[in-house]
Amino acid sequence: MTDEIIILEIEDNIATVTMNRPDVHNAFDEHMIARLSEIWDELAGREDVLAVVLQGKGKSFSAGADLDWMKRAADYTEEQNRADALKLATMLHKFYTLPKLTVALVFGAAMGGGLGLVSCADVVIADEKAKFALSEVKLGLIPATIAPYVIRAMGARHAKRYFQTGERINAEKARYIGLVHELAARPEDVDYILHRLMIELRGNGPKAMAASKALFCDVVAVPHSSDLLEETSGRIAKIRATPEAKEGFTAFLEKRKASWNKG
Repeated sequence: MTDEIIILEIEDNIATVTMNRPDVHNAFDEHMIARLSEIWDELAGREDVLAVVLQGKGKSFSAGADLDWMKRAADYTEEQNRADALKLATMLHKFYTLPKLTVALVFGAAMGGGLGLVSCADVVIADEKAKFALSEVKLGLIPATIAPYVIRAMGARHAKRYFQTGERINAEKARYIGLVHELAARPEDVDYILHRLMIELRGNGPKAMAASKALFCDVVAVPHSSDLLEETSGRIAKIRATPEAKEGFTAFLEKRKASWNKG
């Protein structure tokens, strides 16, 4: 059993990141936040990584903020709290914009900031016994740093409710409101769903995937305008001229697999 707070494993172009504090249900503190931030930076620059899978060791995905960390923060000045919160906000942003497909595998609880991590992932696969909550209000707090991602994941109408109520959300409801993409009836089904997704992934141009994610992040909240039309037209024009795009189109016409397709 390793004593690392985060375990990083890379195999067959897939990076698996495991939060490794099962004794506290993978609650995160400043050390875990710093380590995750470092890992996102590392993986962003690795061309051999196609996708990143985030999971929690033990019974829970993540219970959110560590109680000891919160106790220490209670004695911080407002300026110290601002700096502390900014580190969390920066880590979440790095995960949300990571130029790889990101997948969250959720078993057990994903509470508070844990739900924030889930909301940042591109794909969420959950066990049917998983549970979620924006529990900050139970502690007299607000889900500030995770708010942009939660609202985009479950939609404004649902987020407005759960921000205020702190209600538990079961796995089926989480899928209904858009927080979860795939539900698994058995733990082994999670692995099967992930396996099928990775097969699908290997048929895609890796640079095109990264550019598609950047496109989404840049336009998701931008009003429709002539500037947006120019921006999106420029992006497709630029990528059409790349070797990857030319190879993909040629392979399609020649009815063969593209050079990157390992499926």
